Amino acid sequence: MTMPIRFHRIAALVVLVAAGIWVGTGKFSSVGSEEAHASQPAASPETAAGQPVAASPRTVSAIVPEINDHAREIRISGVTAPDKHAVLAARSNGIIESLSLVKGSAVKATTVVMTLEGPDMTAGVTIAEVTLDQRKRELEVAEKLFARGSLAETQLINARSALAAAGAEMNRARAAVDRLELRAPFSGVVDSIDVELGEWVQEGAPIATILSLDPIVVLAEVSEQDIGFVAPGATASLRLANGTEMGGKVRFVAKAASSDTRTYRIEVALPNADYRIPSGMTADVRLYTASVATVTVPRSIITLSETGEIGLRVVGTDNIARFAAVELIDDTAEGLVLTGKFNGVRIIVAGQDLVRDGETVTVIAATRNPAEAPAKTGAEVVE
Repeated sequence: MTMPIRFHRIAALVVLVAAGIWVGTGKFSSVGSEEAHASQPAASPETAAGQPVAASPRTVSAIVPEINDHAREIRISGVTAPDKHAVLAARSNGIIESLSLVKGSAVKATTVVMTLEGPDMTAGVTIAEVTLDQRKRELEVAEKLFARGSLAETQLINARSALAAAGAEMNRARAAVDRLELRAPFSGVVDSIDVELGEWVQEGAPIATILSLDPIVVLAEVSEQDIGFVAPGATASLRLANGTEMGGKVRFVAKAASSDTRTYRIEVALPNADYRIPSGMTADVRLYTASVATVTVPRSIITLSETGEIGLRVVGTDNIARFAAVELIDDTAEGLVLTGKFNGVRIIVAGQDLVRDGETVTVIAATRNPAEAPAKTGAEVVE
């Protein structure tokens, strides 16, 4: 009885036949050599003369920089303060006879704002005037007698000394009367009054506080990183807490930093003839530094030199790439604002990290899909 052929026997027969065919081709003897050959680098192409063909230059994309004048903007916070601040004090002891001060009112420089009673001092001036006049007449008589030889020289000297003493006493009496009056040292606004009419005050007692608010000064602090860009005369734009926007000039820059904050104090003066801006109001200050020639580039094309210096990779008319050091002036929404030497060069914007100084490259104009283009970079694309 015939037995059916099992499946595993059929599979074994197929494998045996396939192995025989493969052995017959002889390919098993070259497997190792093919793998070794595949691991070797590809041979350089050769010319018909058998010489190697030179590798083609690397291709990069570049743009022509657009150089513009840029004034860096520094934003800080500040607070308004009076240009001058003075606490007036009594110059003598006495009772206040007149007080021409009203809180919040304006006062002009040299105006008498307070007078003390002083009848005894006024009388002292009258006595000194009479004494001085008498000493003058005595000296005139003494000089005539001395000229005729009827008076000793010592007596003439005494008459002259008496006149000088009378003059000094006269000055002292007038100075005492002058101290009864108190004058405003500068034009400003009366901020506070500390005394009342008829009150007795001592010399040195505070009488009133006067503020000079025209110009008004905005005080602010500039960081160590930004102080090198700020100088007296720099333009400033301010927005006060009440919405008022004004322009001014930096009039003072401190030379010593605060020991606590390591910041430098600056002052910006603003016109305030109508005293509309009060002291103590916060302000948003924008400082604009002197304009310098700059280019604005995307942040992505910044590269580093072998020493870690920040810069760009540029290419000249000779198509040789090189590193160009730059200085960061500002960081804006449009890109980084840089200053450096950009005349006569193109800035590599693609492939800058793949080339080295002195390498000859093939330059193509950078193209950009308008739908994907970022904001204006300040550099025009080479067409």
